[in-house]
Amino acid sequence: MTQEKLEVRELELADMDPFMSYWFNADESSLANMGVDIKKLPTKKDFLTYWRSQLEMPLEKKLSYCIIWLKNDIPVGHSNARPVNFGKDAYMHLHLWSTGERRKGLGREFVKLTVPIYFEKLQLKDLYCEPYALNPAPNRLLEKLGFDFVKEHRTSPGPSNFEQQANLWHLGREKFELLYKTGT
Repeated sequence: MTQEKLEVRELELADMDPFMSYWFNADESSLANMGVDIKKLPTKKDFLTYWRSQLEMPLEKKLSYCIIWLKNDIPVGHSNARPVNFGKDAYMHLHLWSTGERRKGLGREFVKLTVPIYFEKLQLKDLYCEPYALNPAPNRLLEKLGFDFVKEHRTSPGPSNFEQQANLWHLGREKFELLYKTGT
C-alpha cells in the first residue's frame, strides 16, 4: 500500500469548480447533517463573487480565509475561517467533500496541517470551531486535537446555517504552541 500525500494550501481561483460543486451538488440530507439551510445558500454567482473578492483582498482585511485540502495532489476538502478578526480570533469550519474520504483519519491530518496556518497567517490569539452538536465526527476530532470544549448552545454558526444546537470549541495560542511544539 502506498503512502497518501496530504497537503494543504490557500484557496486559488482554479479551485472554484470543485469548491462550488461541494456546496451546490450536495443532497439536502448531507447539507442538513452539517446544519446548512438549503434556502440560505447563496446563488452560484454570489458565491463566486464573494470568494473572488476574498482572494483579492489583503489578508488583514479578509472576512473569510480558505485552505484547500489535497490528497495526492487532488482537492478533497477545505477548511475556511469565517468570520476572521485578523490578529485576534477566527471561527474554523471543516469539510471533507466526499463521503468516501470520511472516517479514514484524513480530517484529523488535514486539520493538524491547517491550524498552524490559521494561527500564523492570521496572527490569531484564539481559534474557535462551532460544529453542529448532532454531527459527532467534527466534535470528536476537535477534542482529539486538543481543543477545549466551551459550551453547547443554540446559534446559527454561519450565514447559510439554520439555528441549531452547536458545540463551541476553543484553542488559544498558548495551548496551540504547546501542542504543536510537542507534535500532537
